[in-house]
Amino acid sequence: MNKKFAYFITAAMVLGVIVGLVCNSFFEPDQIKGAITFFGLLPKIFIMLIKMIIAPLVLFTLIAGIGHMEDAAQVGRVGVKAMIWFISASIISLTLGMVLVEFFKPGVGMDLHLLAGEAAKAPSTDGFTFEKFIEHVIPTSVVKAMAENEILQIVVFSVFVGTAIAALDDKSPKVMELAEEAASIMLKVTEMVMKFAPFAIFGALAKVVSQQGAPILIKYGEFMLEFYLAMVILWVIILFAGFLFLGKDMIKKLLKVIADPLLLSFSTASSEAAYPKLLAGLPTIGISRKITSFVLPLGYSFNLDGSMLYCTFATLFIAQAYGVEFTLMQKVMMLFLLLITSKGIAGVPRASLVVIMATLAYFGLPTEWIALVIGVDQLLDMGRSATNVVGNSVASAVIAKLEGQLDEETNEKIEKFNETTS
Repeated sequence: MNKKFAYFITAAMVLGVIVGLVCNSFFEPDQIKGAITFFGLLPKIFIMLIKMIIAPLVLFTLIAGIGHMEDAAQVGRVGVKAMIWFISASIISLTLGMVLVEFFKPGVGMDLHLLAGEAAKAPSTDGFTFEKFIEHVIPTSVVKAMAENEILQIVVFSVFVGTAIAALDDKSPKVMELAEEAASIMLKVTEMVMKFAPFAIFGALAKVVSQQGAPILIKYGEFMLEFYLAMVILWVIILFAGFLFLGKDMIKKLLKVIADPLLLSFSTASSEAAYPKLLAGLPTIGISRKITSFVLPLGYSFNLDGSMLYCTFATLFIAQAYGVEFTLMQKVMMLFLLLITSKGIAGVPRASLVVIMATLAYFGLPTEWIALVIGVDQLLDMGRSATNVVGNSVASAVIAKLEGQLDEETNEKIEKFNETTS
């Protein structure tokens, strides 16, 4: 994301709050109702555009990604260790988000269903028998799954196709070329759709502030503060896990070398922006280039710790705001769904919004509720992106250590690297 676009996002947020406060303070009730309807159209259009691209985006990016997984087979042992680490980290991140949002309860008291004149909805429990779940997961028709935006079914189909391509001797180059080209096209379409984000952010904030006035800003502030606190706790967990494997000295070196990539990912709200610097910097502290060139790309697809934390935190925040309560079994199912549906769309702008919308839809809740977090998503995305960088850096170092490909005597290299990048 370039600086100009970041300015547009910031301006949209400020303007949305100001316009919302003006409407709430000076408009008559009928005028406020009309303004809310107008403002609500902007995030609604954005949500519809996201729905338009979800199915082909997931299908082609996942097929293209898994089709290249022959590298994991070649690396073998490294791939297995990396995936165990990534899945464990994802489960910890998802669970932490779920536990902390239930502890902080940032959405409780907003009562948005009452403001909208609706009865509080309950998440659907129709599909929670094992038989019904299997029927829901496995597509009878991929065309139908795409038409209905059944993300989980699309993921299952894509995994089968990608795995089949990777298993072929010639890797089916024409199909892979088609998948890669289609994925590139869909990423470009996604980029175009995201240009509408400032308008959606303006509309979302103007709508909710017009409805609730200044007190909603306090709620948003609590939500963001508590989410960043949750990320700090996740950083502590990730770095402590790294400390157990690497020791204090290596963790210090790691933090020193990833400082610039962290700042870059935070300021651009893109963990991918930090990738080149990580790829160049990690070998300077003794992490084998062979390990980094394999683990980092794999991590950017399967180990987005900050995004995982946000998925459960934001989903349950939305549920709390609308008076929805999930049972323990439904929360366990949510963890499983998010763990699966979040894979394969790494690098997609606002991918977390796509995943959260799919989760809401699975539980029979309106996907339009995602508008509640669109207004502040940019500020949260900055922290998510930085957290993803920390998670993948620690993972690379730990896998290198386990493989005996970590040279810890590299102080001269790190000093030289810092001199060249300063």
